[in-house]
Amino acid sequence: MTRPISVQLYTVRDQLAADRDGTLERIAAIGYGAVEPFDPTADPEGFRRVIDDLGLAVSSTHAYALLDREPAEVLDAVATVGADLVIIPGGIPEAEFTTRDGLARTADLLNGLAEQAAGHGMRLGYHNHWWEIEPRIDGRHAIEVLADLLAPEVFLEIDTYWAAVGGADVPALLGRLAGRTRALHVKDGPVVKGEPHTAVGAGAMPVPEILAAAPDAWRIVELDTCATDLFTALADSHAHLTRLEGS
Repeated sequence: MTRPISVQLYTVRDQLAADRDGTLERIAAIGYGAVEPFDPTADPEGFRRVIDDLGLAVSSTHAYALLDREPAEVLDAVATVGADLVIIPGGIPEAEFTTRDGLARTADLLNGLAEQAAGHGMRLGYHNHWWEIEPRIDGRHAIEVLADLLAPEVFLEIDTYWAAVGGADVPALLGRLAGRTRALHVKDGPVVKGEPHTAVGAGAMPVPEILAAAPDAWRIVELDTCATDLFTALADSHAHLTRLEGS
């Protein structure tokens, strides 16, 4: 894996709100070489100036706004921050993942957005939580059935922690979705809904096996909540992943 380790900026959402530039400086100082924004429409020009000055790349960006704003406006902002992978990270009703008809509607929505993204030179992806994993359709996780219905250019960003919470054998799932998975959210913790996360390597997730199952996917650290000091956990996560990838 030669790409720099990235961090989903939702992890530091409160810190960004208080001091965006200082927070990005701390992330770069830890050693992260890339970031994944969660709202590219928030001052995209200013954000781009700061990350360029810090030498940070943009691995990808989440964009809930594609579901309720003019897509061209959102995609212009994505281009400004420097991403070519744009990801829908939820926002589709959970019930849509419980039936084949719902999955077909979801695929139609994502495929349509992918066409618009392609017009801006971008690829569209989808990011899971547990509700795309828990439902089984003909014995398969719902996200696997969804993958069959997506246009070839639509990729998946597998949140490995929520896949485990949803009941998946994550390395096995990644093996089955190898052709679709362009990015991983790498996180750790007790694998229990509602419990805070830990630094990567300090919880119950089989991180080495997960990385081995998706060797070409971008590694993106995310801590939705944290049981310890947040920046210490981010530093420990980066160090752990660096050791694993270098071994």
